Amino acid sequence: MANKKAAVQDVVTPWEVTATSASGIDYDTLLKGKHYADCEKINDELIERIEDITGKPAHHFLRRGIVISHSMMNDILDLYQAGKPFYLYTGRGPSSESLHLGHLVPFQFTKWLQDTFDVPLVIQLTDDEKYLRKGISTPEEAVKLSRQNAKDIIAFGFDEKKTFIFSNFEYMCPPFYKNICRIEKLVTNGEVMNKFGIGKRDSIGKTSFPAIQAAPSFCSSFPEIFCGSKDIACLIPCALDQHIFFQVTREVAPFIIGKKPALIHATFLPALNGAKTKMSASDKNSAIFLTDREHEIEKKIQEVKVNDRVSSGMGPVYGKRENLESDISYQLAKFFFEDEMEWNEIKQDYETRRLSAMELKERLIIVLKKTVRKIQEERENVTDDIVTKFMSPRPLIYKYKNVM
Repeated sequence: MANKKAAVQDVVTPWEVTATSASGIDYDTLLKGKHYADCEKINDELIERIEDITGKPAHHFLRRGIVISHSMMNDILDLYQAGKPFYLYTGRGPSSESLHLGHLVPFQFTKWLQDTFDVPLVIQLTDDEKYLRKGISTPEEAVKLSRQNAKDIIAFGFDEKKTFIFSNFEYMCPPFYKNICRIEKLVTNGEVMNKFGIGKRDSIGKTSFPAIQAAPSFCSSFPEIFCGSKDIACLIPCALDQHIFFQVTREVAPFIIGKKPALIHATFLPALNGAKTKMSASDKNSAIFLTDREHEIEKKIQEVKVNDRVSSGMGPVYGKRENLESDISYQLAKFFFEDEMEWNEIKQDYETRRLSAMELKERLIIVLKKTVRKIQEERENVTDDIVTKFMSPRPLIYKYKNVM
């Protein structure tokens, strides 16, 4: 009974992610909750289908259960096989000048989706929401953070011809605002307050924001991109804490001219100081930032606690490590060692203690330095003019491939 009680106390909202266990969020229990009733776990069959119809290997996030669940992904694959269009939509809440490693996960996977399926992408920067919820003094300051975050995002390698990045404060064309109003008319104050934990003393801006995050799910919000079309499907890659926004969106979609958005969800990159929380821009000690220097990355990883608990009698010589879910170095390696053969070797050697905790850290430091250095070098080339091009409403150049 105690275990059952603990499991339901995990908190996963768009503003807070906290686990009761040192092993992190209980994803199996989370996905059985009422807010995830329309979700399915990703299985081998879905991964094989993605590989079969694209002719490309699945992203390692899919193979390792980092991208863990979906809603209507098979519908998106049906469209792709039929040569019919869809687009991607993801976002970022600009609360600091720099992204951190936790933000890489959805953006790396989104880029893979864009490259693999050759589809357009819209990226929403929710500077309005961060102004309402965070200690950002003015809308102008929030817009400034948006443009700084856009530079990080562009540095991931997104194709300018296929990608539109927009600030909510700066992009609110009439069709976009009309969709916001359509959604607002269909959702009651009570629903929003209940589902999003908004209190009577919170600003009315917090109550209205879910409709703003929902609006990009409908292609009619972007007349410059989709030339007035109202029936192009949307796939939203996001972390699990954002699903509640799109559960509401999917509920109202039948009453709006448009399709229900499909979703594909990632798990959370654990904080450096423990898997009970995710990496956060609000806690400098919890994350590695894309502005961190190499010596800072090395210091942060060296300070991560080591897990040396072993099950007796589980290995012929070394024994087998326990509680790898709470082992931060191991979890970071799972996310950032991309090569499948290398990861399988590390996984086996570390679990059986043939690879020590310090040796894993040394290898992890090399990978993380390389990852951050590459983005920093690319970001140096992202000028203000390039940001303006990405953030200018315009037709995107893409084609849909019929792979039947």
